[in-house]
Amino acid sequence: MSEAVYDKLEDGTFTGRIPSCKGVLAFGITLRECEDELRSTLEDWILVGLKLSHPLPVIKGIDLNKEPVREPVGAV
Repeated sequence: MSEAVYDKLEDGTFTGRIPSCKGVLAFGITLRECEDELRSTLEDWILVGLKLSHPLPVIKGIDLNKEPVREPVGAV
């Protein structure tokens, strides 16, 4: 969300996007509403990307493309 870009439209509403995450776009009557909608859109975008094995951008060192490392059950 720190990479989000917001604009105020001519009608007074807001739009937000995250440039590195293509297609993550939201609109809201207030800036707060737009932020909330953008966060929800980003969460859905990530979940769909993970489910469909789409490559996701690495943002601020966070790479969701790595395979999870599983510990053996006996190690717990």
